Amino acid sequence: MQKTFVGPQLRQLRRDHGETQAQMARRLGISAAYVNLLESNQRSLSVQVLVSITEEYGVDWRDLLGHQSETRIPELRVAMRDPVFTGDAPDLQELRAAVDHAPRFVARFLQIYQSHRTMAERINRLTDTAQIDQLLAAAPEAAIHDFFRDRQNHFDDLEQAAEELREKIGGSHDDMYASLKRYLRVEHGIEARVVRLSEMPDTLREFRRDAGQVLLSEALDHPNRVFQLAYVAGLLVTSELVAARIAKAGLSDDDAEARLAVELTNYFAAAFLMPYDTVHELAELTRYDIDRIAAAFGVSYEQACHRLTTLQRDGKRGVPFFFLRVDRAGNITKRFNATAITLAEQGGACPVWDIHGAFRSPGLILPQFVELPDGERFFTISRTTDRPVFSRQTQDRRLVIALGCEVGYADRLGYAERFDPTDRTLYAPIGISCHLCPRQACSQRAHQPVNVRLKIDADRRGRTRYES
Repeated sequence: MQKTFVGPQLRQLRRDHGETQAQMARRLGISAAYVNLLESNQRSLSVQVLVSITEEYGVDWRDLLGHQSETRIPELRVAMRDPVFTGDAPDLQELRAAVDHAPRFVARFLQIYQSHRTMAERINRLTDTAQIDQLLAAAPEAAIHDFFRDRQNHFDDLEQAAEELREKIGGSHDDMYASLKRYLRVEHGIEARVVRLSEMPDTLREFRRDAGQVLLSEALDHPNRVFQLAYVAGLLVTSELVAARIAKAGLSDDDAEARLAVELTNYFAAAFLMPYDTVHELAELTRYDIDRIAAAFGVSYEQACHRLTTLQRDGKRGVPFFFLRVDRAGNITKRFNATAITLAEQGGACPVWDIHGAFRSPGLILPQFVELPDGERFFTISRTTDRPVFSRQTQDRRLVIALGCEVGYADRLGYAERFDPTDRTLYAPIGISCHLCPRQACSQRAHQPVNVRLKIDADRRGRTRYES
């Protein structure tokens, strides 16, 4: 058994119950000296003691063993590079010690840093002084993003629920629309039907619980009609699981809780349509050929990309991806992250990144190697995705999907096979956004950065008007 150290978690558990080390020792049937050694990480946790802790204190062993060092350490390293901090940054050993011995302190520090960063971004966008009162309000989207990221965008209880329902319904991928309609009708007394745009001009799907109806707009294509039915099935069979997740999330905003319920149910729907083992096997077999995966399961390109970010099951992990959906103006309309990459939290505004170039080549996948100012390198692919068209005014409302991973995983992707990742000339130098990017002499700079002073010389014209 791999050695497992849970000192900070055990100490906090004891404090939460108002116990001394001697009192905890009596409950667990061990010595107080052994409790002390466990809390100071001088002894690893045995299976027998783990079982005793879960039985005596009613805690989930996964919560007790749930280390966040995979994401916490990269988050701390990124935070330490912020120009707001001066002097030498802590080294990796110091950061790891902080995560291992003071996890709650680290969590609080990162929470404060996230608030600082969010505030800086909002000030950058501030155009009306009347908006100042809104600065302290946390965006629900940011809270949801962090909730998913902290859990590596994977929820095994929802995966299992999806697998159970899939086994119960049966049928193949190409029969799923009819199978879901039959399941909703037979098991829940709910009729699903497609309605004309004139009946629902501003709605793509409406679940009328009291009337026992699911109405789907004719503007939805077939994959999205199937997905919406899977979503409704998720509302019916995962309500308790979702409610439990929300209760533990600690969100203080009603809008954030409502949005989290939607996203968790969307997760279930994707897991139902693309069962974990099958999609993971196909992804590895095809070297993550997204079009083949989408065709095999009868889903859209966007749905397949989103599903790939969730393949983080212990013992059967896929490539850890981040996912962005961006509109023509550079606004991020959806983001999910199974990695420690911070680009996914704020990216999309850098014109050097070819995510924007995908609009010029609809339907084509554009691969690109990119490098952030701090030296982190990623491989990304970008492609347009179409939106429902139901009037002349909604034509060409394309968005772009970007899927990316750390460059160390690029050799597992077929899209990168014709490139040499060691070639430094491949990497496009991108930034998080112009407001926060410290790059010098960038020909695409559109704003003066808030955290770096660029030199201005009246006698010299640099690449842009912002620096000489």
